[in-house]
Amino acid sequence: MSKKDYYDVLGVNRDASDDDIKKAYRKLAMKYHPDRNPDSKEAEEKFKEVKEAYEILSDSQKRGAYDQFGHAGVDPQAGAGGGAGFGGFGDFADIFSDIFGGGRSGGGGGGRSNVYRGADLRYNMEISLEEAARGCEKQIRIPSHEECEVCHGSGAKPGTQPKTCSTCGGHGQVRMSQGFFSIQQTCPTCHGTGKQITDPCTSCHGAGQKKTNKTLNVKIPPGVDEGDRIRLSGEGEPGQNGGPSGDLYVVTHIKPHAVFQRDGMDLHCEMPISFSTAALGGEVEIPTLDGMAKVKISSETQSGRVYRLRGKGVKAVRGTDYGDLHCHVVVETPVKLTERQKELLREFDAISQGDVATHNPRSKSFMDKLKDFFG
Repeated sequence: MSKKDYYDVLGVNRDASDDDIKKAYRKLAMKYHPDRNPDSKEAEEKFKEVKEAYEILSDSQKRGAYDQFGHAGVDPQAGAGGGAGFGGFGDFADIFSDIFGGGRSGGGGGGRSNVYRGADLRYNMEISLEEAARGCEKQIRIPSHEECEVCHGSGAKPGTQPKTCSTCGGHGQVRMSQGFFSIQQTCPTCHGTGKQITDPCTSCHGAGQKKTNKTLNVKIPPGVDEGDRIRLSGEGEPGQNGGPSGDLYVVTHIKPHAVFQRDGMDLHCEMPISFSTAALGGEVEIPTLDGMAKVKISSETQSGRVYRLRGKGVKAVRGTDYGDLHCHVVVETPVKLTERQKELLREFDAISQGDVATHNPRSKSFMDKLKDFFG
């Protein structure tokens, strides 16, 4: 069977640039990779075909010979019997990394090494309701790392230098072959750095860094709620091999308050009032986050009634709106009565019993329901 034209296999023109050829190869290799098409002989053959075409067209000498003489101008063993080996492994490894989400990053001419972003950190911060409502600034101390002042971050004893890793040859990765496939893994000797420290620094023991603590100022915006996160960019763990640092997330936790319960932007509180104030009406003072406020109580107020003070809640964390303060009335039964108070209450109750329907309508309604219930 005659072989297909390599340009047709990759879907590019004969005057395609090296970059166009590479892009076409990466796209098709990812599409037909056997790990993405398990048990598909067709995909496996397509993958071999694409690999063979790329190996020829990515090499300027082989491409020139192919353009002039066709398949006869290139090594007849380049793609026979199961593909062209895995020549050009660096490009294949890039694609393999794309497929499986590897963290590999290209290095300089001395090889390649793994570059990792530092891990994100979490700090749980307890603040009061007043601090959450008004905003505040807090100082926190967190564990950190700083460059070793003895070796200046190299990890090697002063006067010595790290050596190229003998296991991976400075690449930071080693190749593992399993039948048809070859994959790359982080070098177990140098852990991806591509270097070995034979004479480590006595101060940091070869780490190049030393543990320390650092103090950070955290600005808490007005209106934060339970579980809100404040991100401090770059204040997490340092990256590896030149990678960026992670972020620090400060998670707010609101302490229980003695008076108020929070519900989003709104606040709730109980408002105890006396028996006489509930019956006759009056004015009471209640606390708010901004100081004391007066609430006018209507006559004949019952327990459970809610008075709302607009704008006396918590500011929205994004925007300029404020929530409300909801005051829940609790009529307080008097205690430790004097004989005179008891006498007056008995007299008052006797008068009320003379016309229950007028003075105690809820009691009258309740008794009527009981009579209906029991027939």
